[in-house]
Amino acid sequence: MSDAIDHPQPTSHRYWLTTADGVGIDSVLLRGAPGRTAAVVLANGFTGSYRSPHTRAIAESLGSIADVMTFDFRGHHGSGGHSTVGNAEIHDLEAVVSHLRGLGYTSIATVGFSMGAAVVVRHAAVYKGVVAAVSISAPSRWYYRGTRRMRLIHLGVGRTAGRFFLRSFRKVRVDDRGWQTRPAEPREIAGDIAPTPLLVVHGEADTYFPTSHATAIYEAAAEPKELWLVPGMGHAEPAVSPELALRLRSWLREHLPETEYMG
Repeated sequence: MSDAIDHPQPTSHRYWLTTADGVGIDSVLLRGAPGRTAAVVLANGFTGSYRSPHTRAIAESLGSIADVMTFDFRGHHGSGGHSTVGNAEIHDLEAVVSHLRGLGYTSIATVGFSMGAAVVVRHAAVYKGVVAAVSISAPSRWYYRGTRRMRLIHLGVGRTAGRFFLRSFRKVRVDDRGWQTRPAEPREIAGDIAPTPLLVVHGEADTYFPTSHATAIYEAAAEPKELWLVPGMGHAEPAVSPELALRLRSWLREHLPETEYMG
């Protein structure tokens, strides 16, 4: 049978969460079969949103194996605060994971894209507690300017005119104070994720970060870990094809404990 027959259409539940440092986070939980205890969190890339059709398509693909929570990072769209481009955002992800635990979910996996992938790696290493972590199109180190697209991103974040453009046309408010303390880089902290399984996914046609970023994270991580270098794949959420989404779903199904149901 198809998933459309096996599983009911998901229902959306919107939540306003508050992080440990007091920032409001706009989030949506897609619930499928009633009472499931397994959930997957999707963490978007910089300028991404749960409203994106790409994010929605990925969420719906994963919805047959678990409920899926999507959210907007701080400074993005309806969430409060200002983006720190991957630093304080670890609090945003922890607020979402903690909220899911409060709702009764006992098996939670995190899937991040680009900036969100760096946050997923750091969160899994620092907070522990998730059953699996997936890093898609992640940077392995900060301040990378080795591609034209990343040089443009740095101009957008680092200059007043760039931040005005992001605020006006992408609904992203960027903190102009910079980082007071540099957080650990994904390649520096990936080794602390074990024993949580880590999947590192990267497109061979990524125009933001070359595949060396993926291999750096993978090599720094301890087992259990997997590396998928995907031919022809570009960057982050828009590059996730239906075929790749199905492959991700299969991997997550193997690593999420068999679903129980809330009493």
